[in-house]
Amino acid sequence: MGSPAAAHQLKQLKSLYQHVVNNFVAVLAAPVAVAAAVSAARAGPEALLAWLQALRAVHVFLAVFVPAAAATLYLMLRPRSVYLVDYACFRTRPNCRVPFGTFLEHAKLVTFIEGASIDERSVRFMTRLLERSGLGEETCLPPAHHYIPPYRNLEASRAEVELVIFSAIDDLLAKTGISPAAIDILVVNCSLFAPIPSFTDMIINKYGMRLDIRNVHLSGMGCSAGLISVGLARNFLQVAPRGAHALVVSTETITPNYYVGKERAMLLPNCLFRMGGAAVLLSTSRARARFRLARVVRTLTGAQDSAYRCVFQEEDGEGHRGINLSKDLMTIAGDALKANITAIGPLVLPASEQLLFAVSFIARRVLNRRVKPYLPDFRTAFEHFCIHAGGRAVIDELQRSLGLSDQDVEASRMALHRFGNTSSSSVWYELAYIEAKGRMRRGDRVWMIGFGSGFKCNSAAWECIAPARTAEGPWEESICRYPVDIPEVLKH
Repeated sequence: MGSPAAAHQLKQLKSLYQHVVNNFVAVLAAPVAVAAAVSAARAGPEALLAWLQALRAVHVFLAVFVPAAAATLYLMLRPRSVYLVDYACFRTRPNCRVPFGTFLEHAKLVTFIEGASIDERSVRFMTRLLERSGLGEETCLPPAHHYIPPYRNLEASRAEVELVIFSAIDDLLAKTGISPAAIDILVVNCSLFAPIPSFTDMIINKYGMRLDIRNVHLSGMGCSAGLISVGLARNFLQVAPRGAHALVVSTETITPNYYVGKERAMLLPNCLFRMGGAAVLLSTSRARARFRLARVVRTLTGAQDSAYRCVFQEEDGEGHRGINLSKDLMTIAGDALKANITAIGPLVLPASEQLLFAVSFIARRVLNRRVKPYLPDFRTAFEHFCIHAGGRAVIDELQRSLGLSDQDVEASRMALHRFGNTSSSSVWYELAYIEAKGRMRRGDRVWMIGFGSGFKCNSAAWECIAPARTAEGPWEESICRYPVDIPEVLKH
């Protein structure tokens, strides 16, 4: 038997196994129902009528009332469903574009600035990083970074914030037609810039929102903060009046965080992070909803010192502030992912995958620890994956760890190429890519995975109710050119 035929038979066998296990109740109930019908037919109508007359009224009452009461109680006590009405991503502008040549020339000129420690060796290091980063030539940096020296003051930082978040919110309000006065909850996350007044105050003032709006500004939570914000907004909505609306805004402010030192571990963010932001409208009303929020699962490994310090804001030996990325980052991210998988797996995986995982676990414990652990196939639980575009190494590691195909991680790679690492908003650019490509279908399930300082791995699972009708959004002008081939080393 040839290998293609064997592979086909194995695939068919696996499909049959999944069908039987995932529909176990139906498979078991069908022969029982057939046997009951055959017995009733053999007994005849007289025997069946006599059996019904023998039942007491109290039995009939209990058989009807108790299940109805239990169902009513369950519906009253279960958490309310939360829906995604729509979302909008900041659309980068051509005047903010930073091709590789521009970025490197700018970095070379910074070496002549008084007080900066960055040198030619650092520029060569960043050149090698960019060539292997997976970023393209259209990523954008804020206007303040186009000056020499870069502006890193409060005024320039606020200008970037207003440009990004107000643009995204304006697009979202236009798409949904909702009035700012109808928003009951506002949650904003930005890790590295927390001015006074806060981001939420800036938004409330700009749009004239209500005096009683519940608002929270999350800072210091890293690139996974967008999903934390979604979880927080969900919790608010579940105790708010029915039909309430929550606005979630995710961004990262680049302006005040350009590192001008020469510590290699702190130069990487200069090469990867780019402008970006997203505004998301959630509600407990299903009307006009596009997705249903199925799960939010958070895991934190910060109790371990190595995980706590692997993404750390600090000053180098010369007093230049930046983000220090540990060389153990990918190992720590892998451990955090395993913890998150362990938590979300039982909630989303079909019974067939859970059974295989359980058998593998028992075999490793009882028979032989050298038995290879079974990696659940999350493609049986999700049709689409939005993996935080933190860098090429992050995407590679998750593709390997989860056993995903190139198409499964295409949205992440293309978002990294077109927009760079936009921090907590990257998963929304990836969702927009999938929809712009016309791949989303009603009933499709989406898994968003975010990583962040602390160290955190957070997940959100969505179910599509109504896919986008057009490619309108951040990919509108470039989706026709994607996907593109991304070489291992880009020479320019």
